[in-house]
Amino acid sequence: MIELDANLAAELVPLSWLIGVWEGTGVVNYDVGEENRNYEFGHRLSFSHDGLPHLNYTSYTWLLDDELTPLATETGYWRLSRPATDGDPGPGLLPGMGVRPFNTPQLVEILRNPAGAFDIEVAIVHPGSVSELYIGQVKGPRIDLVTDAVLRSANSKEHSASTRLYGLVDNHLLWAWDIAALGKQLSTHASGRLTRAE
Repeated sequence: MIELDANLAAELVPLSWLIGVWEGTGVVNYDVGEENRNYEFGHRLSFSHDGLPHLNYTSYTWLLDDELTPLATETGYWRLSRPATDGDPGPGLLPGMGVRPFNTPQLVEILRNPAGAFDIEVAIVHPGSVSELYIGQVKGPRIDLVTDAVLRSANSKEHSASTRLYGLVDNHLLWAWDIAALGKQLSTHASGRLTRAE
């Protein structure tokens, strides 16, 4: 059973099963030109909150070689999808005016979509000057995401679309990531299995 932090924003209850640090391994299996790149990696994933209605996300991966060579990092924010109101902070450092919206579990229930899930938005930033904006939904312990936009600098590697899937199965966080990159159509890229470390 998950015990909820009293400081958790009500909007985060549908995503609360993600909160914590997860560790495990994964595998990349992706064709680059005529070469198939297939290897295992270590993975540490963290979801935390700071009292605001979003989750903070960080991911760190490394090769499972003798040196545990760093592979990739990403950081971002996960939140329920809804229009901003006067009660929400922003833009910039402007505080919200009035009552923060959807501040009780009963009010959050209004945000359920016709499928009984909650629509979500996820912003993920990669250090190689790539930013992904995902839209999707969380329904119980399953999350489906698809990119709405991929923004990259002229100096970054080509990457045009992604999908991600997360699910809680037997207390393990399973995930899969498909990408369209380097001239390829959307196809399987990586997947992993993580256990809660903290």
